[in-house]
Amino acid sequence: MADPLPTFRYHPDPLASGSVIPSDAACACCEEARGYLYAGPVYAEEELASQLCPWCLADGAAAEAYDATFVDSEALDDTVPEDVVDEIVERTPGYHAWQGERWPSCCNDATAFLGAFGITELRAYDRSLEGAVMSYIVHDCGVSGGAALRLLESFTREEHGPTLYLFRCLHCEMPRFHHDRT
Repeated sequence: MADPLPTFRYHPDPLASGSVIPSDAACACCEEARGYLYAGPVYAEEELASQLCPWCLADGAAAEAYDATFVDSEALDDTVPEDVVDEIVERTPGYHAWQGERWPSCCNDATAFLGAFGITELRAYDRSLEGAVMSYIVHDCGVSGGAALRLLESFTREEHGPTLYLFRCLHCEMPRFHHDRT
């Protein structure tokens, strides 16, 4: 039986997002098989894809042992405090994005990553977010009219179109978004 996953403030459900996967393999860092491995990006000299456990990410052992990071520091805004940047970059599961991740901020803090969505998955997850996504498309992306509606409807988790990444502010709980395309 797998151990309970560690808690990540800025990535509250890495199992649901796909950044952590069930596995019987041992972690390259602690050499323990604890039931899960991290499947997100690893920026290190050594190839460590799907070889580290979430516990070695959470306590910083993997970052220290391999001089590894899990989110590009350039993905965070300059308004995010340095200790939060360090926590996300070195001790938080990242996520795979087609063109590199982006980690929005709100209320002078980084937001929590909730997952990658296509329009179908977003509507199933929380249909009320559709209006907030449209506002993001119009105001943040500068797309309006029929083009905005086409972009909204084109979001997919497949390789042929743009993917929407959902975040939530830890303070005001407002949704924040990032999108990219292949």
